[in-house]
Amino acid sequence: MSDTPFGFGLPPEEPDNGDEGRKKGNQGGQGGPANPFGFPGMGLPGAGGTGGADNPFAAMFGSMNPNDLGAAFQQLGQMLSYEGGPVNWDMAKDIARRTVAQGTADGVKDTSVGIAEKSAVEEAVRLADHWLDGVTSLPSGATTAVAWSRAEWVEATLPVWKELVDPVAERVGAAMGSVLPEEMQAMAGPLLGMMRSMGGAMFGQQIGQAVGVLAGEVVGSTDIGLPLGPAGKAALLPLNIEGFGKDLGVPSDEVRLYLALREAAHARLFAHVPWLRSHLFGAVEGYARGIKVDTSKLEDVVGQLDPSNPEQLQEALQGGMFQPQDTPEQKAALARLETALALVEGWVDAVVHEAAKPRLTSADAMRETMRRRRASGGPAEQTFATLIGLELRPRRLRDASRLWASLTDARGVDGRDGLWEHPDMLPTASDLDDPDGFVHREQLDFSEIDKMLGEAAEKRGRQDDGEGEESK
Repeated sequence: MSDTPFGFGLPPEEPDNGDEGRKKGNQGGQGGPANPFGFPGMGLPGAGGTGGADNPFAAMFGSMNPNDLGAAFQQLGQMLSYEGGPVNWDMAKDIARRTVAQGTADGVKDTSVGIAEKSAVEEAVRLADHWLDGVTSLPSGATTAVAWSRAEWVEATLPVWKELVDPVAERVGAAMGSVLPEEMQAMAGPLLGMMRSMGGAMFGQQIGQAVGVLAGEVVGSTDIGLPLGPAGKAALLPLNIEGFGKDLGVPSDEVRLYLALREAAHARLFAHVPWLRSHLFGAVEGYARGIKVDTSKLEDVVGQLDPSNPEQLQEALQGGMFQPQDTPEQKAALARLETALALVEGWVDAVVHEAAKPRLTSADAMRETMRRRRASGGPAEQTFATLIGLELRPRRLRDASRLWASLTDARGVDGRDGLWEHPDMLPTASDLDDPDGFVHREQLDFSEIDKMLGEAAEKRGRQDDGEGEESK
């Protein structure tokens, strides 16, 4: 703990030796008179500061000059007065939109989607659905096809990020209060409230920055294997598709069509396998429950909490405060999640390749590009790995794709897709190790079991009705 209560530092002294004094006064995150809160770029015109992914606060406050100070103070007040859930989602949305507006690292700015681009996306999804009709028994799951700008992707996907992040953020919020000594917690009501507000802002800044950066990378609404967009919508981002295909040497219409196939295949799966969405999100939440917060790192941060340097909290989060518990339950939760993601992505990979191979000369190249992209992930995915304690990657995508292809050969399209009728019918992690054993194994027919249970329930209902009539 620092010498001052709860680590709150005293205001920095006025430097008496010009620029050298300012440099010395700013060490350790302390802002001088020209920079009262330690936010880069908040001093006089020309003050230093960096923006972009390394500095979410710069994304929130922008480039400061004296005319902007009022807005900066207002934003800081909003941060400290926040009384909502574990994540300040209003702040996250605002920062994500600002990040998108700044453009990507290669200088490409977001633009509104034109009529021609919308028509091209609609036509690609329509044709993709037609091709998929011949390679899967699952009907179309896209009632509409939409072309999004990056900003529209942010707006549409934030509700799903909320489902993913809130469970972990809740644990961090509880941990922030627990690091204070028990005898101090009763007296520290206002401080705990401020810590919760700062915790919500801390997550909001990080999530907003990561979503904003990810918006510059994604090509649709299902890039990470989870349904991020509204149900029934197949969504593509024309601007990002153009960047994705820039160096592939593949005609742009083929790139768009291949990505439309992937988006439409995901849409079929999530629309017609009713339990799948809750199964995946339940696996994420189950894994999150087994994460423990590194309270020693949090204690160090809280012990030196300095309102003039809130970036300390940001840096602590970036450094990773989450440690998966090394328990059988946690390992099982991770295995369930990784297997589920691999099965979804493997099925999509297999059916899309079957549809594209006879029709697109670039099918093999596009398939390998997407596989490598999903295996490596981008910088924004790394940020989410830090934030929620796991990587949303299908580590065994190739194994799962081979298994689905083998099932197609052995049982046909209907036999393969019929496995999605019940979660207990799907392959397990061990089945990915022995695909031949799974392919030729007799499967339980859950439809017959459901039919028997339904008939038994109807029979019981008739008996109850008869007993009711007799009692009258």
